[in-house]
Amino acid sequence: MTGAKRLLWASLALGFIGGYVDTVGFVALFGLFTAHVTGNFVLIGAELSRPSTGQGQVLLKLLVFPTFVAAVALARLIALRCERTGTVASRPLLITQAVFLTAALAASLGIVDLGPRAPWAMATGLLMTAAMGVQNAAGRLAWPALTPTTVMTGNVTQVVIDTVDVLRGAAGPDVKDRLKRFIWPVVAFGAGALAGGVAYMGWSFWSLLLPLALLIGLVVMDVRPDKKV
Repeated sequence: MTGAKRLLWASLALGFIGGYVDTVGFVALFGLFTAHVTGNFVLIGAELSRPSTGQGQVLLKLLVFPTFVAAVALARLIALRCERTGTVASRPLLITQAVFLTAALAASLGIVDLGPRAPWAMATGLLMTAAMGVQNAAGRLAWPALTPTTVMTGNVTQVVIDTVDVLRGAAGPDVKDRLKRFIWPVVAFGAGALAGGVAYMGWSFWSLLLPLALLIGLVVMDVRPDKKV
């Protein structure tokens, strides 16, 4: 398998994980976005406008942003250490993401009262957020050519623009290649979102085992931009 095909598989797997984990967090944890963290600001505003129903959920959403920032900073420090030691950052970052997701699953086992201020529920949501923060950063630090895999708004915009150019016959090879690269993570993210919702309804937080398995597969595959097989 060539390096380009490995990157395609990584893009599909990470897009699926992004949609899956974001949906599990949203369904399980009171509308919490663990990947698209800025979306929580909108939800905070909406909940504060309904003080009789929403304020109990605000604290968790407020804590998500600094948690996400800390996870991105950690990913950057890991990448810098890899630069100093002459190693590739992709595998250490995937392992770090898997560790956070494993910790989130472990924290979920302690949940007795699934309320917005329940300590184990908050820990689960914040650890899921940390995992997605590492994935967000890894796309820039380990695979700079990789299409974004966690927030799809920009991807969908680019897909629509390029599709219009293809349909009007004004697209060159570079545009067609970009369309192929951008459209598949969108499809994978959507599939992950659907799967995450269904899986949580059936298996609660044990549903996190699937993205963990995918991460382990990527670690074993050792996806890196410069690797040719």
